[in-house]
Amino acid sequence: MSVVHHTTYLLLGSNLGDRAAILRDAVQHLSELAGTVAAASGLYETAAWGLEDQPAFLNQAVCLHTVLAPELLLDACQQAEQLAGRERLVRWGARTLDVDILLYDGLVLDTPRLTVPHPRLPERRFALVPLAEIAASVVHPIVQRTVAELLAVCVDKLPVTKVG
Repeated sequence: MSVVHHTTYLLLGSNLGDRAAILRDAVQHLSELAGTVAAASGLYETAAWGLEDQPAFLNQAVCLHTVLAPELLLDACQQAEQLAGRERLVRWGARTLDVDILLYDGLVLDTPRLTVPHPRLPERRFALVPLAEIAASVVHPIVQRTVAELLAVCVDKLPVTKVG
């Protein structure tokens, strides 16, 4: 029986502490906890989305090959957040590390713990810009548009600036 490898895309974000170091450590932790990091975008600085009165974020998209089922991958992502000192105090509040599962193969999943693809991906420029760097031709399984196409029609106008 062969092991099935899944291709997933994650968005890492940090707006507290040494953001670049936290993202670098998160990539390492995810490779230890969840699979093989096949690609990583550059670092992008963006204003906070949702709850705007907080420091700017650094964001990075990562392609991860994993054998973990979606909810086990979520557990690994949350473990990486805990290793970075994440505290869940306020929804969309400041945080050392946030790891979102954006896409998982072509899967569409909606459980009490996890929705894939990420339900707000098409409306978030801060996620689409780094994702387009590493996965421009990947098709969103619900809207049937590529990441590049989603970025081209995204109505979010928050600036996203590549910094590394």
